[in-house]
Amino acid sequence: MARVLGWDVGGAHLKAALAEDGEVVGVWRVPAPPDRDLAGFEAALARIAAEAGPADRHAVTMTGELSDVFPDRREGVAALARAARGRLGEGVVFYAGPAGLVPDPEASEAVASANWHAAARIVAERIDAALFLAMGSTTTDITPVAGGAIRAEGFGDAERLRFGELVYQGFSRTALMAVAERVPVAGARVPVIAEPLATMADVRQVLAAVADEDEPADARARIARMIGRDAAEMRDHDFRTVAHAFAEVQLRRLHDAAELVLSRGDLEPDAPAVVAGVGRSVLKRLATRLDRGVVDFADLVECRSALRDDVGEAAAAAALAIIAGRG
Repeated sequence: MARVLGWDVGGAHLKAALAEDGEVVGVWRVPAPPDRDLAGFEAALARIAAEAGPADRHAVTMTGELSDVFPDRREGVAALARAARGRLGEGVVFYAGPAGLVPDPEASEAVASANWHAAARIVAERIDAALFLAMGSTTTDITPVAGGAIRAEGFGDAERLRFGELVYQGFSRTALMAVAERVPVAGARVPVIAEPLATMADVRQVLAAVADEDEPADARARIARMIGRDAAEMRDHDFRTVAHAFAEVQLRRLHDAAELVLSRGDLEPDAPAVVAGVGRSVLKRLATRLDRGVVDFADLVECRSALRDDVGEAAAAAALAIIAGRG
């Protein structure tokens, strides 16, 4: 029985998935933003590897090379690769998009930020046509799949940004100043301060609190600062109105980006949206606005029902474990 660990090294989290003969049997998601000596990253690698047990193969994809602790992406890839080899062994392979798995990440520029392609590849293998949407904590990927093939116009970050296939709107880490310029408060449209004082994580907390009536004081205080106020100056209604406004503007931004990609004509109107990432709840709302059915990424992967949410969140790691398990 082949046991393969797929690793997705992000800028905020280290995600891993263990596959046995193509079935995902374990998933991990550990906060591990790269630091200058990579000690935290290496500790997270060691922790997950110990919990997963012996593996026949390790395969790595990454976006963590974009961290500002590295002078450039090339050095980031090299540093993360060295750390991975040091903890997991010299036999580690790296995902390089269309080139597949390579032993030397420094020999291929395609290793940088290729995690989206790994997940899209599984989608393309298992569904003929779909709009693949993946929303992480920082960004959202929008990738058409048609005729069983990935129909992306770009591959690297610069190209994908240019073609609207990479959108810097994430589920939690996006600064509110990057979401909306103004929000409605007590009958007026108030400018949003251009300071990174609050993020979409604060918005999610306030929106979630509407259901359980346990308002998060710190999140409320940070949101109030974004419109030049203290929390005590605002009513409960104001916080909920502002939080809904930020969520709505972000959704509209994603809707506009998806419409741009769809305008190329790669997909028929009945092609569903396949959703992945920690922001799947947002993407399901987006699919409804696009009038498309929804398929969860976990529906395309063999796994136990108890792991479905984890597989959906760690789609790239799960995909890579499956791809690397083929030999």
